[in-house]
Amino acid sequence: MRVDDLDLKELLELDPKGGPVHFAGQKALICDTLSHGILRNELIDTYGNKTAWGILSRFGYIHGRNMAMALKSKFKWESDEDWRKAGTRILALQGLVMVDPDNLDVFGPKGGTWRDSYEAEQQLLLKGRSDKPVCWNLCGFISGYLSYSLDKEMYAFEDKCIGKGDTACHVMIRSEEEWGKVAGGDLAVFKRVGIDATLKEVTAKLKRAEAELGEKTRKLAALAQVDDDPGELMARSPEMRRLMELAKTIAGIDSTVLITGESGTGKERVARFVHDYSAKATGPFIAVNCGAITETLLESELFGHARGAFTGATVDRPGLFEAANGGTLFLDEVGEIPIPLQVKLLRALQEKEVRRVGENKNRSVNVRILSATNKNLKTEVAEKRFREDLYYRLNVVELAVPSLRNRREDILPLARLLLAEATMQMKRPINGLTASAADQLVSYGWPGNVRELANAMERAVAVAKGNRVDIEDLPPEVRLVLPIVSEKGVPRFLKDVEKDCILSALEKTEGNRRKAAELMGVGVATLYRKLKAYKLLDK
Repeated sequence: MRVDDLDLKELLELDPKGGPVHFAGQKALICDTLSHGILRNELIDTYGNKTAWGILSRFGYIHGRNMAMALKSKFKWESDEDWRKAGTRILALQGLVMVDPDNLDVFGPKGGTWRDSYEAEQQLLLKGRSDKPVCWNLCGFISGYLSYSLDKEMYAFEDKCIGKGDTACHVMIRSEEEWGKVAGGDLAVFKRVGIDATLKEVTAKLKRAEAELGEKTRKLAALAQVDDDPGELMARSPEMRRLMELAKTIAGIDSTVLITGESGTGKERVARFVHDYSAKATGPFIAVNCGAITETLLESELFGHARGAFTGATVDRPGLFEAANGGTLFLDEVGEIPIPLQVKLLRALQEKEVRRVGENKNRSVNVRILSATNKNLKTEVAEKRFREDLYYRLNVVELAVPSLRNRREDILPLARLLLAEATMQMKRPINGLTASAADQLVSYGWPGNVRELANAMERAVAVAKGNRVDIEDLPPEVRLVLPIVSEKGVPRFLKDVEKDCILSALEKTEGNRRKAAELMGVGVATLYRKLKAYKLLDK
């Protein structure tokens, strides 16, 4: 095979009727350049130029290296030079750049020029002219392709770029030794360690932003007329007060903590409270939902993996235990971890060491483990779905977060805080709750707990017509509920609750029985029978 023989129609394999797409024998995706541009934009805005540069350069490097491997195995080349030149041809065939077909050696070790870079185009479209070169992904591709084909690390950098106002993009390519001190610290963008260092800087900035947000939330609480609350959990009920006192006490003790409670009760918020009041408060707080990741991926996510450990593991990667070193690792939905992985987790907790997937050496970690579950782990242990030894290792101290319906004193303070947050976010002139809306919030059972309350307040702010949230602005399931206990706290008879519900529906629909039946979710005939049974036909 010669480089001139490469044909897009032969490299691209697709089924017109649908199905996977392959390019040069590898499964591929077809994606528009604007989507790539928007992703690039999001990375820059979220992590800054340096981190985005590193991520996109590494992505391009892996892409180029894999493409060189694929072309090497797929074709029998007349010479290594043809194989090396094929990288230039591939860039053009994939639509990433436009190159001179008569000069395919422009990306050899001497460097070269290209036109119509999609990265430069998206930079100018979404952010305008840059003061530095912007073809990060393309330079990464070239670096990865040449590093594999020349069997030594080669790195490409632009000295001219259309994205910064030049007439063409020009790239220089040298080995790591040849670059020497000329590239300074820029070579780090091709290495994971460079990205990790920058992400630590970003983490520090995020922690400062979190502290500022906490101060802002406290000011919001003042606007919402609720007392200052260090955990921002609005603990007014005796149950939550006791919980927070216990949480603050055990925060200073470096023991594992199991946080239990229904979904949506704020278990992660309690975990953050424990971290913030612990000796590891200055370290990272990393949370992972164990129920949202498959067993194979969860092991790699927690413990990391070595390069080549499995398909797609192109670089060494530390796991979350290592990332949380010196801080706290929060294992949410810990009851969902499969039994085989529970054994490895138990060993990591006992030995304070982890072993990356594909490695045979242990790495010491200094991490505090907090975990949470909405399951009854004692029952899971009894039914052999959770290891008893791991349960006792995790449950040195248990913090049981009560459901919102069992701490009704907290409902209104929480609602006012969440309302203030939603008001600020949506920039709407809402300054409180009406008395009837407040009564209705307290009467509702909140099966979804704090998460459901937050959604209700966000909806109320979105639909409110006045400057205060009224009962009509609440979700249907909230505004139709009736008190199920008397003023003295004694449960009411079911027939009385049902009768009041019917009267309330008729009042809201101005006596229209069809609309009242729809509002209650029953048929008109059923409503008629109830009216007759309760002697309400004249209502």
